[in-house]
Amino acid sequence: MSTFIESLEQMTARDSKVRAVLKRSLAFDPGTHPPAFPFVEYRVQDEEGNWNRQMYYLVAGLWAMHWREGQGAPMTLAQAAAVIDREQRKNASSGDRNKNTAIERRFIALLDADETQLPHRLRQMISLLKDHAIEFDDLLKDLRSWNHPARFVQIKWAKQFYHTNDNDKNDTETIISGKEETV
Repeated sequence: MSTFIESLEQMTARDSKVRAVLKRSLAFDPGTHPPAFPFVEYRVQDEEGNWNRQMYYLVAGLWAMHWREGQGAPMTLAQAAAVIDREQRKNASSGDRNKNTAIERRFIALLDADETQLPHRLRQMISLLKDHAIEFDDLLKDLRSWNHPARFVQIKWAKQFYHTNDNDKNDTETIISGKEETV
């Protein structure tokens, strides 16, 4: 069985309006735009509950909004945000490099989002990541567990974001110091 995103890509290859309908669905609460039903509803199992159903629709819309041909190898949302954060820090003046960047502030707001804020904050974040391929099947898997009391998805994303930046910072420090040893 193909992944959810692979099935959306197959439908889009057969009918170009699929992406337009799914993109338009983002203007509504997830799962309430009837023209999107034929493209998503078949994947949702009755026993999965309303939250999972909404996340399928949200991810389908985000995928349609973000789609670009030939974007390269996909990465997680947190990793893509970390790449932009690193770029913003590199371009900042030396005194501002240790301050929170705009992407980091939005990323933290996303991690803190409740179920009513989540669709809006995700649309904002995905818009900022337009130049980076995102692994939408992983995003769907994570979002389905977003409301877990242990907040393990938010912790996982934070680790991906900050560990990516820590590794890049260590690599930069190694290059600057002239040492060739692995950090």
